[in-house]
Amino acid sequence: MKAFRGPKVWLWRWRRNPLRRRADVAEAWVVLGAWLLTVLAGVLAGLVTARSVEQDLARERAEWRPVVAHVVGKAPGTSVSETGTGTAERVWAKVRWSVADGSRHTGEARVWPGSPDGSPVTVWTDPRGHLVTRPATASQAHLRSGLIGALAGLSTAAVPFIGGRVVRARLESRRMDRWDAEWARLGPQWGRTTG
Repeated sequence: MKAFRGPKVWLWRWRRNPLRRRADVAEAWVVLGAWLLTVLAGVLAGLVTARSVEQDLARERAEWRPVVAHVVGKAPGTSVSETGTGTAERVWAKVRWSVADGSRHTGEARVWPGSPDGSPVTVWTDPRGHLVTRPATASQAHLRSGLIGALAGLSTAAVPFIGGRVVRARLESRRMDRWDAEWARLGPQWGRTTG
């Protein structure tokens, strides 16, 4: 059974009132604590996560370098010049490249269909020479870190918010059980008259 809710009176649990119960005060503290934890945890987690993502993406921009690789063998598919259309999708093909220390690496990269053996293609590598995707630009990194930070903040804030709702529901359930017990005890006495 849901408790009767009258008109909203701000801070009624904090005011002096002969009808105020200890359960009302406890509920007020639970609500206040849950809201404070929700806001603080959400904002803090969001800011920390956004900053961490922004720093990682900036590090990637600083460390990852474009390298010219060469196609090994003929790339699958028909070349754009043979089909006569400029809408061909890139295909995966084996490529080989060298890094600054002189070591040679091979891997797969997207190239134009039908690219002949030895065709140059630009790939991105990390400091160890492994293939990576093109790093995010500064504006992309800012947007990505903001979105990830917002998602992390909302997810973190949900924990104390839901916890506060659960505790508040249990307090209200216990309060209603006590009210029912009191009503069962005192209700039958209302029909009696004194005299």
